[in-house]
Amino acid sequence: MAMLKSTGNLAACAALCLAVLGCSVQPPAAPAAGGAVTIGFIVKQPEELWFQHEWEFAQQCADKYGFKLVKIGAPDGEKVLSAIDSLAANKAQGFVICTPDVRLGPAIMAKAKSYGMKVFTVDDQFVGSDGSFMDVPYMGISAKEIGRQVGVALYAEFQKRGWSIEETAACAITFEELNTVKERTDGTTAALTEAGFPAEKIYRGAEKITDVPAAFDAANIVLTQHPEVKRWLVYSVNDEGVLGAIRAMENRGFGAENVLGIGIGAGTGFIEFEKEKPTGYFAIAVISPKRHGYETTERLYKWIKDGVEPPKDTRTTATIATRENYKQIKQELGL
Repeated sequence: MAMLKSTGNLAACAALCLAVLGCSVQPPAAPAAGGAVTIGFIVKQPEELWFQHEWEFAQQCADKYGFKLVKIGAPDGEKVLSAIDSLAANKAQGFVICTPDVRLGPAIMAKAKSYGMKVFTVDDQFVGSDGSFMDVPYMGISAKEIGRQVGVALYAEFQKRGWSIEETAACAITFEELNTVKERTDGTTAALTEAGFPAEKIYRGAEKITDVPAAFDAANIVLTQHPEVKRWLVYSVNDEGVLGAIRAMENRGFGAENVLGIGIGAGTGFIEFEKEKPTGYFAIAVISPKRHGYETTERLYKWIKDGVEPPKDTRTTATIATRENYKQIKQELGL
């Protein structure tokens, strides 16, 4: 699951925010005559499978309850604010959003308030101007706990394979700019070291964005710096980070027999399991896009329709899937 792309234009967004704050506040939007409800679902990376799954499950919710769902991709702050304007033109009463930059929270909420819209945040939590999380309904993953699940599974398989500490190191592909992402790799690191893996043999490679090419580049730097390592444990913030690192290792002659990677996500990593020949991608900590897509939309709908405000903070966890059991887990999660 990819996380964040740099907006690179916060100054412009801040100006837009000030403009919004100067707008008159509209009365809260209410369902139109006959009970019609329109809800938006804005995601930052619509090309990523995770967000496509969220949209799919959100649409299932819309079909069940009979409301209109408007799906919009918005990879930067300007497009997010434009998307909210578009939703207002469609008479939407609220929207679910995974923002491309958590610092856009104040601007997004000001714009939503000007239209009387309700907001439910998903995946990435809004951060206010003071650096603290904003008091807006949110559903995210238990990032540190999922990271720890990855670390426990990595160490267990490392021991099962009988690899020696002397020849083995860990490659952590990191992205420090987003707290909910950083918690994943921090959790994995903590679980590994607590189990007995030496902290000095965990080498970190920082990626610029959370996709396969960026992880490939970050891993190449780590591999160049440590040619002495014979076997690698690999972890990252998502599937793409692990897959990018594995591709870099394959280019240098490392195969499934000396690479052990565990990703985090909801689909991208499954493609590796479908290959006839196993790769270094051993397992995936599967998170549920159904809850993040269906449940957030359902809660927003009931908030609009019945006045039932959602919980302020909901966290989901993961299930470890391997080449042997991933089909069963996919079926259980509705993927």
